[in-house]
Amino acid sequence: MSVIKKEHLIESVADALQFISYYHPLDFIQALEKAYNKEQSQAAKDAMAQILINSRMSAEGHRPICQDTGIVTAFVKIGMNVQWETDMTVQEMVDEGIRRAYNNADNPLRASIVADPAGARKNTKDNTPGVVHIEMVPGDKVEVMVAAKGGGSENKSKMVMLNPSDDIADWVEKTVPLMGAGWCPPGMLGIGIGGTAEKAAVMAKESLMDPVDIHELRERGAQTTDEKLRLEIMDRVNRLGIGAQGLGGLTTVLDIKIKSCPTHAASKPVVMIPNCAATRHTHFTLDGSGPAQLKAPRIEDWPEVTFEVGDNARRVNVDTLTQAEMQEWKMGETVLLSGKILTGRDAAHKRIKELIDSGAGLPEGVDFNGRFIYYVGPVDAVGDEVVGPAGPTTSTRMDKFTDFMLEKTGLMGMIGKAERGPATVESIKNHKAVYLMAVGGAAYLVAKAIKQAKVVAFEDLGMEAIYEFEVEDMPVTVAVDSSGANAHEQGPAIWRANIADENALN
Repeated sequence: MSVIKKEHLIESVADALQFISYYHPLDFIQALEKAYNKEQSQAAKDAMAQILINSRMSAEGHRPICQDTGIVTAFVKIGMNVQWETDMTVQEMVDEGIRRAYNNADNPLRASIVADPAGARKNTKDNTPGVVHIEMVPGDKVEVMVAAKGGGSENKSKMVMLNPSDDIADWVEKTVPLMGAGWCPPGMLGIGIGGTAEKAAVMAKESLMDPVDIHELRERGAQTTDEKLRLEIMDRVNRLGIGAQGLGGLTTVLDIKIKSCPTHAASKPVVMIPNCAATRHTHFTLDGSGPAQLKAPRIEDWPEVTFEVGDNARRVNVDTLTQAEMQEWKMGETVLLSGKILTGRDAAHKRIKELIDSGAGLPEGVDFNGRFIYYVGPVDAVGDEVVGPAGPTTSTRMDKFTDFMLEKTGLMGMIGKAERGPATVESIKNHKAVYLMAVGGAAYLVAKAIKQAKVVAFEDLGMEAIYEFEVEDMPVTVAVDSSGANAHEQGPAIWRANIADENALN
């Protein structure tokens, strides 16, 4: 019989969450490198290069891969012969581990969890509570799988109750394009099949804890229904041409994970949960001998990848930019931004609209006229940093405010990740504005372009406060230009056709 002390679980969870904040699983990096090497779409290849470079930088600097350090999910499998030495529940011990990890002074992680989700949505300040799944299993050990899941990918989860005769791969192929690019592909899709609705969801999430092994499966050949389905869905999704960051390309998913279990004869519940390019998870076992010892990967195992913007990149000083100059920018063009930009996310947009509608006006020091807004909630700075990792959040969530912001504030352009809705694209066209895309999953790399940062309004909103950033050569792509040309529509359409033509020739 093993005796597991509470401090050993708490310390192990805290260490694991710090570990996964800056170390990608190597199997994921190796799969991404393969996809990068075979990619033919330059936009997708550049995005993957930034993700790979960012991953290596984070591993070397022990700073978060992504500014969204996620909601914590833990699968805790407790041996029937385990004895606990604790005055806390398993949930309480995991939450204390989360609290310590996210408040670590050397590498503080962004607190994103809000209580009272249907009401005040007040930040809990320490990223607790986590979502903990407990299972009793044979043996005398405790096995723990810990993941930190970003909101952009979690928000794209899909659930359906299919008829028994319905085709699962058909549903996935139809559904993935509806998810947009807010889940930051290329990543993985976890699929749970069977049981009941909630069981399918838990299986889908747990499947994402498995290693990337689709290439090995393809080489040895599928033997079960689930394995055959993994390969079929992998091929069908990649033929959609969505590509890295939704810009069009050969690789949209790096692996498909499936867990299934028996279900009612009248039912076929299916849940699909994507994992983004900031895939973060690790496993450890406690046997009573002490806290888990996580082995750091070798930096030498990361690929040596470079990202060059090229001679055609447009360097722009946003402090002096005119709308006439901006109208020369074309969809797909690389722009290097320098100068001062403001930030703002969901809560800030909501408050801005309330202030303007009430006649109170914007706070002192906040003027969007002729300026750019960056959709971001950065991690706190440490050491000599001016700001912590500061990658973009999903722009689609700000669509409901965009026409108002362009009309009422004189905003010139926006920076974020993923696609904009049709009405927002039309508003951008009508106002002769632009939407620029930064790479999701490259937060530490993006932060290096930020030379100064200060909070200028709504400090009480924490990471959702309005900052003023001074940037230098911040790389972005023109996703929607002032004429309404949209990279997230045209890129995938082009590559879907290219892939279809190539398949027709083979």
